[in-house]
Amino acid sequence: MAKPVAPEAEALSPDHAAKLLGISRALFFRMNSAGKLPLPVYLSSRCPRWRRAELLAWLAAGCPDRLTWTKLRKGEH
Repeated sequence: MAKPVAPEAEALSPDHAAKLLGISRALFFRMNSAGKLPLPVYLSSRCPRWRRAELLAWLAAGCPDRLTWTKLRKGEH
């Protein structure tokens, strides 16, 4: 009997977000600390998650820094 396939998570842990981006967990945290990634959402005070769709859109936009990304998302130029 085949195992059921779980749907892809929409809220990614740091490990899964780093894997999606093809970088190490350590680099992911350095980039986040430096303001080079989109802001996470917090499921609790110690549980940050990144939206899969937002990370993919951020990649497609050329990986802008957090401030530029926030302005792009709001439609500012």
